[in-house]
Parts: sequence; C-alpha cells; structure tokens
Amino acid sequence: QVQLVESGGDLVQAGGSLRLSCAASGTILRISVMGWYRQAPGKQRELVASITSSGRTNYADSVKGRFAISRDNAKNTVYLQMNSLKPEDTAVYYCNADVLSRATMNYATYWGKGTLVTVSS
Repeated sequence: QVQLVESGGDLVQAGGSLRLSCAASGTILRISVMGWYRQAPGKQRELVASITSSGRTNYADSVKGRFAISRDNAKNTVYLQMNSLKPEDTAVYYCNADVLSRATMNYATYWGKGTLVTVSS
C-alpha cells in the first residue's frame, strides 16, 4: 500500500506565504510525477503544479510567479511554496503521485486526503 500525507495548510492573510508538504510512504519502488491540485467550494479540482522525477515543472497560469513546486526524491516528498497568496487561492490542496509499487509492480496514481488553505482578505 502507498499513502500520501499532506501538511502545512493554515489560515493566512492575503499577501502572506505558506509551505505545503506531502510525504509518500509504503511499498514504493519509484515515483515519477508528483503534483498538487486544489478544489475550492463549488468548483472542480484543478492542477496547481507538477514536477517530474528529473525536476521538470509545470504550473497553472493562475499561480505562475507566485508558487514553486519542489521535491526531495530521497524522502519521497513534494513541497509547494506559496507566496503572495490571494483570497482566490482558498481551497483544499491535494497531493498526488504516480507510484511504481513494490506490491503490484505497476504504476498507479495515489492521492492524499488534502489540507485546507484559507486566505483572508
């Protein structure tokens, strides 16, 4: 089994910063892409940022220049540094990862349970 656990969500004022972390654990052989998604109330889940095992990144237009994704492959952990936060960034942030599991010997996508980020105006 593979588990993803997010942390770092909080209430912050507009213009502030937060750093989210997501640690993957379990029967992991390799992780290819790791990413952060978010879902605001009444809206669909959307991609925020993703990063490959070699460090290639991709960002939603709405967060470019404000958010930075990074990962520590040795720790199976992905981070999201969020700066210049806006009220519209308020959402539950979910981590996901494409994992090659030692148990199944197949790649599958796993999700965390989410962490709430609230940005007040």
